[in-house]
Amino acid sequence: MKRTILAGLAAATLAAPAIADTETMQATGTVAEVMDRLEAAVTEAGATVFARVDHGAGAEEAGMTLADSQLLIFGNPQLGTPVMQEDPLAGLYLPLKMLAYDDGSGQVFVAYEEPEETFDDLQVDDDLEAIEKMEDALEKFAKAAAGE
Repeated sequence: MKRTILAGLAAATLAAPAIADTETMQATGTVAEVMDRLEAAVTEAGATVFARVDHGAGAEEAGMTLADSQLLIFGNPQLGTPVMQEDPLAGLYLPLKMLAYDDGSGQVFVAYEEPEETFDDLQVDDDLEAIEKMEDALEKFAKAAAGE
């Protein structure tokens, strides 16, 4: 019995997906205000905004409640293309995404995954200049969105 439980735990652990490093930054203002600043920063940097997803509104439409949460999906082919040239599976993780959310107590945060960690399991060189530029841009965008 003990062996069966241990084997099950080992299998569950191995089957669990790896979680990329998430950067989180406290922000000032409402989720909508934070997202407006984020969208402006992304646009000013020359990236393309593909979508702004309002998770809270989606939950409300489904008759459920969820603290305010919005996701911005954006990208720049100058940075994404070199990564996908190294491994086309990078397209599963691109374009980039940033989340602004209310933690349920009224505090708003901005969050994003570190690109180097996101592409870690792919055949992408960690020292690729495009990844470094993505990381720099995401940090800059998070600071702008947070109101710093």
